[in-house]
Amino acid sequence: MASRRGAAALIESGAVTVDGVVVREPGARFGEDAKVRVRGREVASAERRRTVVLYKPVGVLSTMSDPFGGRTVADIVRTPERLVPVGRLDKDSEGLLLMSNDGAIVNRLTHPRFGHTKTYLVRVAGRWSEEKLAVLRSPIAMDDGYVIRPVPVEVVRVEPDGTRLLRFVLREGRKRQIRRMCSAAHLVVLTLKRVAIGAFALPKDLAPGKWRDLSPREVEALLKA
Repeated sequence: MASRRGAAALIESGAVTVDGVVVREPGARFGEDAKVRVRGREVASAERRRTVVLYKPVGVLSTMSDPFGGRTVADIVRTPERLVPVGRLDKDSEGLLLMSNDGAIVNRLTHPRFGHTKTYLVRVAGRWSEEKLAVLRSPIAMDDGYVIRPVPVEVVRVEPDGTRLLRFVLREGRKRQIRRMCSAAHLVVLTLKRVAIGAFALPKDLAPGKWRDLSPREVEALLKA
């Protein structure tokens, strides 16, 4: 209806009623069910703030719609509130994806100045050597010419079939960055899973395609991170 200052002016002018009573105090508080009108027109209540964690499966787009009819996270997470993905996760990747309508959380987790890390577990195939690990940890030029900063990469374990599970900790998160890094090291990505954003880890009891609301404590921790 108006900016904060404009709303205060409307209230002080007597243009606002709450449950049919004129209220001239901008700081007055009322319950969520109160009917607020401005010059007789009812003001819709704001959506309640909501943040959920989704285990995004492979093959699902981290967008709200797809003009080509692909399956999106909106097909999995159905809520009365319009939640949007906080950041992106490639269609061919899986794992932790937060969705929210809370602007403070979206800004906190996506703005570069907060420097949140994102942790991934990646299973790769290819002839292995320590030199390849050195390549993964070095500055690498992306397809658009941008050179990423060195990234912490470590070998978590060697699988029985000779593939390796690697842990990547990213701060920049360029499009398809990990896949480009592995390509530079002549490694093939078999699976890619995001397991944490900052200190918030993908819940161990959450299966692919499942989601749940964040608790108030988890939301508070995200806002303080």
